[in-house]
Amino acid sequence: MIRNFTRESSNYNIDLNIPTSAYIHIPFCRRRCFYCDFPISVLGDRTRGENSGTIVQYIAILCQEIAATPTQGKPLTTVFFGGGTPSLLSPKQIETILTTLANKYGIATDAEISLEIDPGTFDLPQIQGYKDAGITRFSLGVQAFQDELLQVCGRSHTTADIFAAIDLIRQINPPELSIDLISGLPKQTIAQWQESLEKAVAIAPTHISVYDLIIEDGTAFGRYYQPGSQPLPTDETTAQMYRLTQQILTLSGYEHYEISNYAQPGHQCRHNRVYWENRPYYAFGMGAASYLNRQRFTRPRKRQQYYKWVENFIASGGILDAPQLDEHDILLETLMLGLRLAEGLEIAVLAEKFGRETLEKICHCLQPYQQKGWIEILETTKGNFPFPATGRLKLTDPEGFLFSNTVLAALFSYLEKTQYGESKKIND
Repeated sequence: MIRNFTRESSNYNIDLNIPTSAYIHIPFCRRRCFYCDFPISVLGDRTRGENSGTIVQYIAILCQEIAATPTQGKPLTTVFFGGGTPSLLSPKQIETILTTLANKYGIATDAEISLEIDPGTFDLPQIQGYKDAGITRFSLGVQAFQDELLQVCGRSHTTADIFAAIDLIRQINPPELSIDLISGLPKQTIAQWQESLEKAVAIAPTHISVYDLIIEDGTAFGRYYQPGSQPLPTDETTAQMYRLTQQILTLSGYEHYEISNYAQPGHQCRHNRVYWENRPYYAFGMGAASYLNRQRFTRPRKRQQYYKWVENFIASGGILDAPQLDEHDILLETLMLGLRLAEGLEIAVLAEKFGRETLEKICHCLQPYQQKGWIEILETTKGNFPFPATGRLKLTDPEGFLFSNTVLAALFSYLEKTQYGESKKIND
């Protein structure tokens, strides 16, 4: 059991500049899904856990990276095992990684520890073993509730596997369960999407993540399909799917707290909020991206290259070779990430961190989108310029979220121009 490695709770005054979260990348999969461009290693259907020399070696080197990474003095309050398919690892292997983290950084007694799992990759003793090792939150990769769509995606599970997995999860009664769905799949209809949403609600997980399919270069879908062409749904259809998602899930008691995420009250993903609040975090493993000391760094995406990088990282004394972000980069990231959240950004915090002149530029640029109903500027105190001094800046739900890319592109372009002294208005 990992839960007793430190007696310190996370209920202390958190310094937002000190990392207390860690992402662990587990790159192994049975096969590569047709939409996937993640850094993974395909092992086939029979290779897994302690029977795989490849997995055993990877975990050993991953733990070496963890041990070599300097700590900044606070225990971890969230840990997220992503993939890949982390449920190809045994509970003992997950426990080994958690023990390494706990020995190096400490893990708070009330930490949120998430594990991505796929239907058809675990049995009851295995998932009970994960819970016993310290996992508090499971994220089940459902994607669709129709076998024909699962086959279109290249998924290795069936709808029968989904419901079998749910039965196993219910037997161990974890504190948190999230399921993932994908909209905009090839040949997917509105009726199929509604069916998937309704089945997800019937399962009643504490959290539901809903992602719109993105066609990435270098994937099977990238070779098969062109964005906007059949058999992919039209933009109008995917927008209708997004609005339907918001309607069904919010009427079912889920809070739409982030563009792609819904949670029952009190069950938001604490780890993912670290990203959206632009707070620092550790990351370990092949292709994992960390944010420490104002440095964003992505590890090599190929396994052997990652192993060589760890060797050099240890030899350097744990120094990351990456430039620090400047204030303008941090501003753009703060806007891009913070506007994904339903509550948006605090105006007073933006003014304090980046200056009132920058805030005035932001509000000026967003005025046309406020008129369209895509942006809300909720003021609580009127400032001494034509913009509020306090309150919140947020995208509306669902229309603002739907057009977030348009809003952000315009905002970034305007801030780039005005940064270099060009005062040209957004619509000139």
